[in-house]
Amino acid sequence: MSRSSAAAARRLADAAPVFAALGDPARLRIVAKLCEAGPLSIVRLAQGESISRQAVTKHLHALSHAGLLRNERSGRQSLWRLEPLRLAAAQRYLGQISARWDEALERLRALVEHDEI
Repeated sequence: MSRSSAAAARRLADAAPVFAALGDPARLRIVAKLCEAGPLSIVRLAQGESISRQAVTKHLHALSHAGLLRNERSGRQSLWRLEPLRLAAAQRYLGQISARWDEALERLRALVEHDEI
């Protein structure tokens, strides 16, 4: 395996837990709430959800395990906050995939146009 393909494999292995965690609709809503409002308690995160606070807690721990959130104590309250660097790494990975698709589509376009001549 070449050095670049080994690095790509490591990036994929690193990104996989993030995408797996974000693949659940409830978890994605939690991340969206935290993006909009900043750090929130479990009570605030459960508001408007059709799932229990206990289920929200399980989702928070799954997101935390993927490195997307961290839990901080503020007095008697536990606040959940996003880990922006982890989200940025996932965004970079998606950008790389998008660039590869763009390159492949450009090669296909060039091939089709060349064959039409």
